[in-house]
Amino acid sequence: MPIYKIVTVFSTLIAVVGVVFGFMLLDAATLNVSFLGNAVRGAFTLLGIGIADGLLSAVFAAVGLAMIAFGAGVYVLGTRFRARGMGNAQEGSDEDSNNDG
Repeated sequence: MPIYKIVTVFSTLIAVVGVVFGFMLLDAATLNVSFLGNAVRGAFTLLGIGIADGLLSAVFAAVGLAMIAFGAGVYVLGTRFRARGMGNAQEGSDEDSNNDG
């Protein structure tokens, strides 16, 4: 049971952080009023690296979508994990035996 709790907590945490960060990157892809987009552009400017806004937007969008997909995948796999004795959620239900129709 302790391993189940650890897997559940950390997989949910990783999934939420991944999805939220993915949406932040999608917001940064607009490069209009995004804090993250402005910070990255400012960092590149300080380093003397010139990157076109279109390229930066495409990279932010691609990485953002990848992060959202990663978070969703971690969440799906984390919810599939079961501790010993938990069984299938539908085991023991009497849905099939109550077909009086």
